[in-house]
Amino acid sequence: MNMGERLKELRLQKGDTQEDVGKVLGVAKATIMKYEKGLVENLKRSSIEKLAKYFDVTPSYLMCLDNNTPKSYNLSTSVVEIPLLGNIKSNYNYLAEKNWIGTVSIDKNLADSGDFFALKIHDNSMSPILIENDIAIVKEQNYFDDGDIVVSIVNGNEATVKKGKKMHNSILLQPFNNSYDPLMFTPEEVKSVPVTILGIVKQLKREF
Repeated sequence: MNMGERLKELRLQKGDTQEDVGKVLGVAKATIMKYEKGLVENLKRSSIEKLAKYFDVTPSYLMCLDNNTPKSYNLSTSVVEIPLLGNIKSNYNYLAEKNWIGTVSIDKNLADSGDFFALKIHDNSMSPILIENDIAIVKEQNYFDDGDIVVSIVNGNEATVKKGKKMHNSILLQPFNNSYDPLMFTPEEVKSVPVTILGIVKQLKREF
């Protein structure tokens, strides 16, 4: 089952028309028809969250990332779900649904301070602070303060996580693991390479 089929299943279970669901997102009936037929490749995160809340399921269930019995979207008012992303290889629409590999719950008080996503770590360049398969909770923003752990995309490659430093009008992306080289960029190189700041790491989740 894909997301469009899941959406149709939930709509029919609720006894709604495509027009009813369209009103939830502020779109036409024809758009919901396209969603259900899988003709729309990427659905915005905000739309996924609205639909999940409307049908009282988790975003993971709606996206067919979790096929177990759906838990109530409003099971707890103290936490909210954010997208968990795998590799990010482009800064364009990096939060698109196709990049989601699941969702992660974070404290609502933290979520209220900005927009967040979670990123799975795929190397040990930040070891021992962040290791492979850790989940970094990232606040979306295009700037950082000296010493923040920064998520960025360099030259269109996949996202990298490094400690950010500002030195002599340049920025340094410093790994904690000495086996990896630091990356330094002048203001001109930030624009020409380019270097795109996606956010800063605010929390870490790790399974033992």
